Amino acid sequence: MAELKMPELNNVMIAGNLTKDPVFRETSNNTPVANFHIAANRRYKDSANQWQEDVCYVGVVAWNKLADSCKDRLVKGSAVLVDGELQSRTFKTDDGQNRTIVEIKAKRIQFLNKYGRSSEETVEEVPATTNSEEIIEEPSFDKFLNDEESDLMNEVKN
Repeated sequence: MAELKMPELNNVMIAGNLTKDPVFRETSNNTPVANFHIAANRRYKDSANQWQEDVCYVGVVAWNKLADSCKDRLVKGSAVLVDGELQSRTFKTDDGQNRTIVEIKAKRIQFLNKYGRSSEETVEEVPATTNSEEIIEEPSFDKFLNDEESDLMNEVKN
C-alpha cells in the first residue's frame, strides 16, 4: 500500500477588534512590521439556555506594504478581518527564559471600519509583495458569508 502524505495546510481567518493600538517598527534592513492583538468574540447558549460570551485573544503580525497600510488605518477598537497563517516564534525574556508564542502572519487584512470614503467607491487592491501579502481596503464582508449568514447580517444592518 502506498504511503499517505498528510496535506500541508496552514490557513486561518478571524474577525475581531484591536485590543490596543498597533506597534509599528522597522527591522534592521528597513522592512516595516506591525504587531497587534485582536479579540474575537463567540456567543453561545450554555446548558441553562443562557447566552454566554467567550473571547479569544490572538496576536497578528503584518509585514511590508500591509504593515504600512495598517499604520494608516488601525487604532484600538478597529474591526478587522485577518486572513493568514499561524506561525510560532521563540525568544528570550529579560530574565533569560525561553518563551514561544503563536501568532497569525497576515496575508490579507480587511478593514471593517469606514473612514471618510463613501460606501459606493470601488475596492482598492495593493499589489502583493514578495511575501504574497495583500491588502483590500473598504471591502464587502458579505463575500465571506454564506446565504443564511448574509441574510442575518442584512437584518442586523436594518
